[in-house]
Amino acid sequence: MTELTELTEWPVIEYDDIRELRGPLVVVGGVSGAGYDDVATVRLPDGTRRHGVVLEVDRDLAVVQVLEGTAGMSRVGSSVAFAGAPMRIAVGDQWLGRACDGRGEPIDGGPPVGGDRSAAVAGAPLNPTWREPPAEPVLTGVSAVDALTTLVRGQKLPVFSSAGLPHLELAVQIAAQSHVGGAPFSVVFAGMGLTHADAAYVRDALDERATAAELVLLLNTADDPVIERILTPRLALTVAEDLAFTGGRDVLVVMTDMTSYAEALREVSSARGEPPARRAYPGYLYTDLASLYERCGRVRGLPGSVTILPVLTMPAGDITHPVPDLTGYITEGQIVLSADLHGRGVYPPVDPLSSLSRLMRHGAGPGRTRADHLPLTAQLIAALARARQTRELADLIGAAALGDVDRRYLGFAEVVERRLLDQRPDEARPLDDTLDRIWQALRTLPERELVMLPEALRATHRTTRNDDPEAAEVPEVAEVPEVAEVIT
Repeated sequence: MTELTELTEWPVIEYDDIRELRGPLVVVGGVSGAGYDDVATVRLPDGTRRHGVVLEVDRDLAVVQVLEGTAGMSRVGSSVAFAGAPMRIAVGDQWLGRACDGRGEPIDGGPPVGGDRSAAVAGAPLNPTWREPPAEPVLTGVSAVDALTTLVRGQKLPVFSSAGLPHLELAVQIAAQSHVGGAPFSVVFAGMGLTHADAAYVRDALDERATAAELVLLLNTADDPVIERILTPRLALTVAEDLAFTGGRDVLVVMTDMTSYAEALREVSSARGEPPARRAYPGYLYTDLASLYERCGRVRGLPGSVTILPVLTMPAGDITHPVPDLTGYITEGQIVLSADLHGRGVYPPVDPLSSLSRLMRHGAGPGRTRADHLPLTAQLIAALARARQTRELADLIGAAALGDVDRRYLGFAEVVERRLLDQRPDEARPLDDTLDRIWQALRTLPERELVMLPEALRATHRTTRNDDPEAAEVPEVAEVPEVAEVIT
C-alpha cells in the first residue's frame, strides 16, 4: 500500500496477543507505546500484511481497524506492529492524472504514487484567523448552478439528492467542466460505495480531464472493505490541500456519496460497541463530518484554494435524515435535486426554490461574473415563487379562473425549465449564455412585474424586448402552452 509501505518501516516489536476479531476490528493485548490514530501493520500467519489505524487505546489494549478487513485472519499466528505515528501519504503533482482505489493503490496500471514529501491523512489544525473569505466563482458550465447557486472558491456546497435521481451524472459533469478562468485548476474526485458500472462510468467520463493531468481519481466500490470508505475522503482532501496550498492551484474536491461514508462510519461504530445516537449513527457524526467539510477554504499568505462539493442521497427523500441535516448545519447552502423535475424530463433536476448558495454574493456580480447577475437571479427566484403559488392556485380554483398575468407566470415557469434549467449532460454552457437565457425568460412577463430589477436594467428590458433577435424565440403569451398542459 503506497501511503504506508513507502513511508514507514516494519517496527521491531510485534504483538501477537490477539484478543478478539470483531468485524473490521482487531483487539490487541499487551501493547505499550501505541496511540490514537497511529499506523498499524498486521502480519498474517502466511506472511501477508494488512494495514490499519489505531482507534482506541485502553491501558495495554489497542483497538485497530484493519483497512483490508479481517476476513481470513486468525487469532493464532497473527501479529500487529505499530509505527508510533499517524498515517501519512506522499503528496505532490505526481497524483495528477492518476486513478487509484480508496486506499491510494493504483488502478490505472501505473506505478505506486510516490513523492519526496508527505502529509498527515488526518490533516493539520488551521487557525481560524488565517482563513480568507471565499471569493471568485468556480464556473461549472451548468446553468442551474452557475446562475442560481454560484459555487465560490473556498466554499463547501453540498448536493442533496434521492435514490433514482442523476446526482452521479451531475457530479461527474461538474468535475469534467469546472474551471476558474486562466488560473491553474485541478479536480479531486472521491467516489465511495460505487458500483463497478458507476466506477467505470466515472473513469470514462473524466478521461479527458485525467489525460490533461488535471484530475485525481479515488474510487471505492461497494465490495471494497468498509474501512476503506472512511479513508477515501481523507486521502482526497490531503492530496487537494497540497495541490492548493503548496502547488498554488484552485482545487475542487467532489465527494460522492457521503451517505455511503456515514453508513460505513455507523458500521464501524457498531462493531466497536459504541452507544448509538439518532438512527443508530454514532454520536460524533457531526464532528466527523465537520472534520472533512472544514478542510476547505483559502489561507492567508498561501496560494490556491480548496472547494468542496459533497454529494449525498437522502433516504426516502427525507431532508431531516441525520446525514443531510448535519451536513446542512456545517456547509454554506445546498443544491437540491427534485424528483418532480426529473419526472418531467429536466436535467439536471435542480429545484431553484429549495437551493441556495450563502456565499453567492462573494463570487458573483460586478468584476466577478456580470453586473446584472445578482439582480437577474433575485428576479428569477421571485418570479418562480409566484409561478409556484399560481400553479397551486390553479389546482384549487381551476385553470379557467386564472387571470392573464397568472397565465404568463405559468408560461414563464415552463420557459425557465425548458430553456434555462434543462441542458445536456455533456453541455458546458457559458455564463453569458446562461444569463442571456434568464433575460429571455423574463421577457415573457410584463415589465411592471419585474420589481427586483433596478431601473437601469428595466430600461434595458424595455429596449431589448423587441430589438433582441433572440427575443423572438421566446413564446409570446398567446404561444405559451395551455395552463392544463403546464400544470401536468
